[in-house]
Amino acid sequence: MRALLCKELGHPSNMVLEDVPSPVPGKKEVLVSIKACSVNFPDTLMVQGLYQFKPEPPFSPGSDVAGVVKAVGEGVKHVKPGDDVFGLVPYGGFAEEVLVPANSVFPKPPMMDYKVAASFMMAYGTSYHALKDRAKLKEGETLVVLGASGGVGLAAVELGKIMGAWVIAAASSDEKLDLCKQYGADATINYTNEDLKKRIKELTDGKGANVVYDPVGGSHTEAALRATAWEGRLLIVGFPAGIAKIPMNLPLLKGCQIMGVFWGSFAMQFPNDNMQNTLELITMYGEGKLKPYIHKTYSLEEGSQALIDMMNRKVKGKVVIEP
Repeated sequence: MRALLCKELGHPSNMVLEDVPSPVPGKKEVLVSIKACSVNFPDTLMVQGLYQFKPEPPFSPGSDVAGVVKAVGEGVKHVKPGDDVFGLVPYGGFAEEVLVPANSVFPKPPMMDYKVAASFMMAYGTSYHALKDRAKLKEGETLVVLGASGGVGLAAVELGKIMGAWVIAAASSDEKLDLCKQYGADATINYTNEDLKKRIKELTDGKGANVVYDPVGGSHTEAALRATAWEGRLLIVGFPAGIAKIPMNLPLLKGCQIMGVFWGSFAMQFPNDNMQNTLELITMYGEGKLKPYIHKTYSLEEGSQALIDMMNRKVKGKVVIEP
């Protein structure tokens, strides 16, 4: 099979496409012939050695996959060869085949095509876990989503609306914010030319945000925290703009919480809870409530460019590699 390999840590342009042996499924593993793999920001960090999880080269990035079961290992009962599936792996998705842990493989709903299925797990899984399990978002609360036009951000906008929140989308351009409006945002903030803290306060009549969903980091984190309401919840999802240093008097003065969101770890440690969340998300999709936005599709040969475009903030919603 072919795989796009990171053979030494560094810029994605250094990755190479090679023929490698097909993997063999072990106990409670599923071998999937990949039809689509979405690209996520952690993939760009992983190939540079900057992610919290650091596989040893050579490896292929890519965690969100969809395809057809080629073979199953001992103890796998819920899927069989020939089944359409989608699932999650720590890495390895930029390839023609990948081994997926059995508890991370789900039958693909017939109404989902492969590109949508591959764009589903991390974006919606992360955002639903963040809003439902961590923040416990309530109907009528105000939700601010930073980086709202990205994969997880746009999912958070959609889910926030479904859960009954009043959603403020914040992003770096008017073009990106137009997309957020199409996905249900009630108000928008362009934090390139608007003061984030001031605008959140203005839009909430001085009360502040009940929940802030932050997959961006950098200076935006502190600004958003300063604009939270009493007993607000700041969700730390990622930090492509840098890891913020927060004055720790702020949580005290606001009686608020700063919560980490590591969905991948949650999915591995609590597979039954993650399964329930996934089933609820699939139901929402089947009811037409969720509509993953696919920005662009790349071939496996173009996988390095997909990562570069992700790094350079040229992506709205999700991008997908089709081997």
